Amino acid sequence: MSHELWFRTPAPDWFEALPVGNGHLGGKVFGRVGEERIALNLDDVWSGDGPRTLTVPDGPAVLADVRRLLLEEGDRLAATERTRALQGPLVESYQPLADLVIRSVGVGADYRRSLDLRTGIVGVEYTVDGTRFRRETFVSTPDQVMVWTITADRPGAVDLSVSLESQHPVAAEVADGTYGVVGQAPSDLTIEYRDRPDPIRYEQGRGIGFGVALRALADGGTVVASDSGVVVRGASRVTVVLSAASTFAGWSVPPGRDPLVALRSAVEVLDSVAVDKLRERHVEDHVALYDRASLSLGVPSDLPTDERIKEVAAGGNDPDLVALMFNFGRYLLMASSRPGTQAANLQGIWNQDRRPMWASDWTNNINTQMNYWPADLTGLHECFDPLVDLIEGLASSGAETARILYDAQGWVSHHNADLWRATWPVGAGGDDPVWAMCATCGVWLTAHLMEHYRFTVDVDFLRDRAYPLIAGAAEFVLSMLVEDGDGVLQFIPSTAPEHHFILPSGSKASVDLTSTYDIWLIRELFANLAEAAAVLGLDSSLVSRAAAARDRLPSVRVTPDGRLFEWPTDWPPSEPQHRHQSHLYGLYPGAEIDPARTPEWAAAARASLDLRTDGAVNGGWTAAWLVALWARLFEPSKAAEVIQDYLSRLVSDNLLHRDGDIFQIDANFGMTGCIPELLLQSHTDVIRVLPALPSEWPDGSFRGLRARGGLTFDVTWRGGVLAEADVRATRAGTHRIALTPDNIVTITLAAGEQRTLT
Repeated sequence: MSHELWFRTPAPDWFEALPVGNGHLGGKVFGRVGEERIALNLDDVWSGDGPRTLTVPDGPAVLADVRRLLLEEGDRLAATERTRALQGPLVESYQPLADLVIRSVGVGADYRRSLDLRTGIVGVEYTVDGTRFRRETFVSTPDQVMVWTITADRPGAVDLSVSLESQHPVAAEVADGTYGVVGQAPSDLTIEYRDRPDPIRYEQGRGIGFGVALRALADGGTVVASDSGVVVRGASRVTVVLSAASTFAGWSVPPGRDPLVALRSAVEVLDSVAVDKLRERHVEDHVALYDRASLSLGVPSDLPTDERIKEVAAGGNDPDLVALMFNFGRYLLMASSRPGTQAANLQGIWNQDRRPMWASDWTNNINTQMNYWPADLTGLHECFDPLVDLIEGLASSGAETARILYDAQGWVSHHNADLWRATWPVGAGGDDPVWAMCATCGVWLTAHLMEHYRFTVDVDFLRDRAYPLIAGAAEFVLSMLVEDGDGVLQFIPSTAPEHHFILPSGSKASVDLTSTYDIWLIRELFANLAEAAAVLGLDSSLVSRAAAARDRLPSVRVTPDGRLFEWPTDWPPSEPQHRHQSHLYGLYPGAEIDPARTPEWAAAARASLDLRTDGAVNGGWTAAWLVALWARLFEPSKAAEVIQDYLSRLVSDNLLHRDGDIFQIDANFGMTGCIPELLLQSHTDVIRVLPALPSEWPDGSFRGLRARGGLTFDVTWRGGVLAEADVRATRAGTHRIALTPDNIVTITLAAGEQRTLT
């Protein structure tokens, strides 16, 4: 059953609860019988009281010192430490909202809990004293509400109470049968890895306010609302409709001060919905996106999801579980990123802690990017919109950061961002620069914009939204390039994200001349700029300057023993099995390394990857990246091993990524974005069908995977051999398609045309 997660028991904790959401409002459904709990989140409820001012008084002078230390003195340790002076405040943290608590009497038997990915509905069924109950929970995008229903097969059997609880201070508000609470998020909060006697601080009239409102509608029985909640007695069916809003007014201004305003907005939403149409409208919207793509592998299993995971951990092969994981990732992106919402953060939209790990922020040295790897590949281009909104906010904020820190043109974004669009290196001088001093994170983000154009062939998007952001990133990079003694243009300061190198003294440093990671990014940025300008018919001096600078960048070099350099000097790495594969960016998600076109680089990437993974114990998002890297090297068995290990160790029983008590959703998105690389590749001038099919998946099919150039593929294979491939075009064009490594066909398709290839 590759479109349903199901279980015989309720969720034991928040990690195992089933997720629902519409990008703005999210919930985790526990499925308990006596005391149901649905943990709520709202995408714009964060700590903080508005944008902060970056107060680094001497940024350009610090930059000059760093450049001197590297170019003239060769002192990497001193250069690394000097960059601390460029750090601004730490980011604010994404917050939980409240819990919807539903209490009833009885112990359930014949229990079943499920999430139907095709409808986006969590179902819970059980029997109490001979009465069969069914609950459903979903969050509607068209109507912007959460809906919880319970029905009984015996009239008048539903007795329950409903209330709202929150980790934040809240007050109840009741009027005209509507029950709700108002509260405020912390105005100031210390990130989870820093100590302070009072890490969570609330101040009257400061911080983002919120309001949550609900109504309970019953068939039969009575409904009474009070400050303590809603009590229903003797009903046959109950529908709870919930809405929430905040006083967040935009990243660049302080939030509104009155949470009652947010509550009134939530009540207005409740007033606007037609309750009898909610489920129908939700399913129609959900199916329209979800049905665009799917993956089927092997024979479906009817075992509960948690039991299947345990069998895989014991060494079993369950291709259908891989398909379920892929399809689940698409569901999660639909639930946490829709037009008009915030972009999916480190935890998507679901968070239970006021001090979540790494602030549940946007970490832009891979994690944010990985969240959106599946969007265009799997037909969820609308879900990509919030990332564009995020990048536009970072560009606006980052223009001021570039000026203050570097006296540079264009815009910059470093490792971390939050609701208030922080773009500086974070840490306030107290963090190791290895976690902060990466000034090309915005450059990487712009690569997504060009990729979005390649998949959609949307020239209006390229002109109106993508090109200005790409051009701004290019202006910044050009402002930062300086000549070394050999006339080579160096980007300084440069890092390989989160990875130290060991100096001859034994000290660890992280800042150097241009790292291989930055070389790939800058080469790609300048190439994207030129491609976009050509599509748009632009002839600008910026493109010419970038082309000239690209020719003077450091070359990508190979060590004598055949690996790619990670830093300009082949320093010993502090962690040979480090989680970041940043020096392999040119292989994936970049496209410069290819076994057919650049065999020397491909061989060096393989040697680097062999060393990085030898004996390594992967984390979740690292595993996802490795799947794509091995796929690009046509190593399906190695990719399959990574997937097997991931499913064995790194998921909760509900398939959400879990590493101990750490939840990050990027691994879920990453797996859904990287598995297609085994099945369809379009990053070169040849589209490859089944380029790296694992032998563990001898039979299967996919529907709706996208290729660059505006193509959509439906493919079936049997016994490891392609049986049929259907291709559809949204734009007219001529394409080279490899059905096998030795069978490349050239086809010309009109817009809207479909062709079957066998």
